[in-house]
Amino acid sequence: MRRIRPYRRGRPAFAGTARRSAWRVATTRLIGAAIFALLLPRIAVAEPAWHKPVKAVANARLTVTTPAGVGEVPVYLSTDWSHPLPNITRAVIVVHGVGRDADGYLRGAEAARAAAGPAGEATLLIVPQFLADIDVATFRLPPAVLHWSTGGWSEGEPAHGPALLSSFDVFDAILQRLADRALLPNLAHVVLAGHSAGGQVVQRYGVVGRGEAALAARGLTLRYVVANPSSYLYFSDERPVPVDRAACPWFDRWKYGLAGAPPYVGDTTGMEARFAVRQVVYLLGTADTDPREADLDTTCEGEAEGPYRLARGQAYFAYLQARHPGTLAQRLALVPGVGHSAGKMFGSVCGLAALFDRPGCPGL
Repeated sequence: MRRIRPYRRGRPAFAGTARRSAWRVATTRLIGAAIFALLLPRIAVAEPAWHKPVKAVANARLTVTTPAGVGEVPVYLSTDWSHPLPNITRAVIVVHGVGRDADGYLRGAEAARAAAGPAGEATLLIVPQFLADIDVATFRLPPAVLHWSTGGWSEGEPAHGPALLSSFDVFDAILQRLADRALLPNLAHVVLAGHSAGGQVVQRYGVVGRGEAALAARGLTLRYVVANPSSYLYFSDERPVPVDRAACPWFDRWKYGLAGAPPYVGDTTGMEARFAVRQVVYLLGTADTDPREADLDTTCEGEAEGPYRLARGQAYFAYLQARHPGTLAQRLALVPGVGHSAGKMFGSVCGLAALFDRPGCPGL
């Protein structure tokens, strides 16, 4: 008969192995949870594309010189303007959106020019690129290249370097160059157009900009084309949506009002009256109606102007009409069925009319 050993108190032979295995499993789970917690913000809220560096930097440079300093801005040109261009009769400046993708806007402008047919044949396309700090660092650009915060350029704020220059200074420099009769002896019309964030900076420049004077002195016309911006600059505390001033104290400060404007702006006396007689076209896509579109300004300041871009643009135009009855030299054109797309806006019938004076758009 086999002898049966009495039971002995203590742990079984496998107990140490089992506890070590359980400890490893628990530790692995804790590490995994910690890694997931660190990644969760990036997974749950995707980083906006405009916080990332651009994919391409424009190949030409424009030197901007003011009493505040000197800097260079990258720019795409459809034709080299380092020598006289007697065949050019129109210049169209196109300003990119918050993503700073000037290369994509150049392609869109070229497509629109081609679609315009004869109306676009004698046109010089100019697409400046307002780089952010991250772009300059990523591409290791020379110290002379201007750079802003990712959104500061669209508000006319001073650059972070190499000099405290505004995007408005850049527009001044472009218009001054276009006013050079030795370079462009037959130029007659200039268009400054922007979509989305580009539309915002063009609208503000239309109010505060000084570059138009150089063109007017030489008999050249300037038209501002403002397409689907998130917000507009108002001249009073009136808004389409009632504002809780305690909860939204900045609703009437720059970039939504003139108070607290950047250094470029200076004295604001008479700006509204001057703006009212400037040639401005508002291009609004009838399908740009998403109140939660990714790049829409959803701050309380932005929401005070309306729920989405189409409503904000229509409300702003009505506001100007009410303040300047019979004297407003500005027009509004709706682009049917188009949402937040620069290519479709500028390539539409009304887009071609605004940029190249091609007929076919009601009201333009």
